Amino acid sequence: MIDIAHLGPVELLTPKADESLTFFTDVFGMEIEGREGQSVFLRGWGDYQRFSLKLTESNTSGMAMLGLRAWSEEALERRVAAIEATGLGDGWHEGDRGRGRSYRFRDPDGHAFELYFETDRYVPPAHLVPSLKNQPQRYVGRGAAVKRLDHVNLLAADVRPSRDFAVDQLGYRLYERIELDDGTESGAWMSVSTAAHELIYTADAYGARGRLHHVAYWVDTREEVLRAADLFLDHDVYIEAAPSKHGVAQGFFLYGYEPGGNRIEVTTGGYMVYDPEQPVVVWSEAERKLGQAWRVKTIPTFHTYGTPPVAADAAVAGGH
Repeated sequence: MIDIAHLGPVELLTPKADESLTFFTDVFGMEIEGREGQSVFLRGWGDYQRFSLKLTESNTSGMAMLGLRAWSEEALERRVAAIEATGLGDGWHEGDRGRGRSYRFRDPDGHAFELYFETDRYVPPAHLVPSLKNQPQRYVGRGAAVKRLDHVNLLAADVRPSRDFAVDQLGYRLYERIELDDGTESGAWMSVSTAAHELIYTADAYGARGRLHHVAYWVDTREEVLRAADLFLDHDVYIEAAPSKHGVAQGFFLYGYEPGGNRIEVTTGGYMVYDPEQPVVVWSEAERKLGQAWRVKTIPTFHTYGTPPVAADAAVAGGH
């Protein structure tokens, strides 16, 4: 039985609050759902919850929290019991904006999560009421017009313990992974749905703990990813990896750094898993060295940069 329905919302930290907000509204095309204190709540036009991104002003970058919604109150209690048995639970709290009581915990690498069930469905204001009743919000076509939160990639000092925790305690299915020649697992792609990936762990090049690799938002077509690249260029957003296709999970991608330094992705494509006995795809070190799906070589910073930045890559963040 799968007790987790999906991931999100995600809370990102930014030391450049105004610039980051302008990026997510004008370039990414998200809507402001509300503000509280030092945080702004944003949504894609296809998000059914009130928001999928909480942007919080801070003295650093990185991910403060990743939400996980359970299928029911009973499913929530089952997962909480499983987490508490590991000693990684931090306890219950009242919940965040539009969300009921939530259980805080950390994975073995130290990333913060909040598990919940009760949540408000988004009710659009008059100017955002859609023409189609099966769509949560009107499509306004501003900027890249991202649709919804798709996946999150977390860096880990040791991938395998966090992967095992996600599978054994949270109920994720492991679909693909990378195993290096020495037996080290350097990447794990998991999901609780038919999507090829929703939660990813990849190895932190510096052995740091609790850092973020990237947050990805979905658009419906490859053409929209290409359009996003043009928008990034016109708005002086640093493009780390121009549009291409991944080998792992086969998603079509664009990677850049938002002004606060966090790596973000515009994505589409990929494959769906319907086989209940889907074998785990294992990629070797030699295969990964070939680059992406079309043999496009991966830029070195993609394997090293994360947020918050460590001393070795602080110059990368500062330069963009």
